[in-house]
Amino acid sequence: MSHLLIFGLGYTAARIKAALEAKGWRVDATGRAGNLAFDADFEAIRSIIGTCDAILSSVPPERVTGGDDVLLTYGGALEAAARKGTWIGYLSSTGVYGDQAGAWVDEATPTIAETGAGRRNARAEADLAWLRLGARVFRLPGIYGPGRSALDRVRAGQARRIDLPGQVFSRVHVDDIASGVIAALEQNAPAGAYNLGDDFPCSGNEVTEHACRLLGLPLPPLETLEEANLSEMARGFYMENRRVANGKAKRVLGWEPNYPTYVEGLEGLV
Repeated sequence: MSHLLIFGLGYTAARIKAALEAKGWRVDATGRAGNLAFDADFEAIRSIIGTCDAILSSVPPERVTGGDDVLLTYGGALEAAARKGTWIGYLSSTGVYGDQAGAWVDEATPTIAETGAGRRNARAEADLAWLRLGARVFRLPGIYGPGRSALDRVRAGQARRIDLPGQVFSRVHVDDIASGVIAALEQNAPAGAYNLGDDFPCSGNEVTEHACRLLGLPLPPLETLEEANLSEMARGFYMENRRVANGKAKRVLGWEPNYPTYVEGLEGLV
């Protein structure tokens, strides 16, 4: 039986865990829903790192210090595992590319950690640290899926339409992330960065409007960024504009998204 250790059993990692367990894998994980405590089970986790077949971290940098707790706590054990060929993966973010004024980015695009600019340097620096470790780094755009989609925001009356002409985002269904990570794992794909996003970057308004049509509910009002009175984090999201290319994942992993656009994704969720 193959054995995976997950650091941080959140929304996306839980879908990966379930998919691998259905294939017969043993999966241990830290986090509230996991079976291991990140600090309290230190020796047990170090032992698992030394014996398991694969390791995946979905833990983002710490918000206050910007440090990566997984690398800070278990870096030595992870380096030893990497030297002996253990498969290592890290769930990162396409936020590492920063604002590109709507242009396409791919894995060859310099990250903001490399250019010294941008508001997410902690995430970008963690991305580079995992790459240096020899990990497969999966750069993810906006994640949606069961319980976390435009459909849920519309139903809850929390959907927004922001008037920002030309603003586009990429997104990805959580199960397409799982299939991409598993493809890289089963094929022992080369270390490096992989963008996992759908085939159709577009505005968030377009997605919200389709969700409203599917549910037969009225559109939320169109607001300016100032009228929306967003949190600092949400406002920062709207300050970045890019299209994320997924060609490398298709070429190297043989991966194809089951939900190539938000249309298939939302209709599947309905």
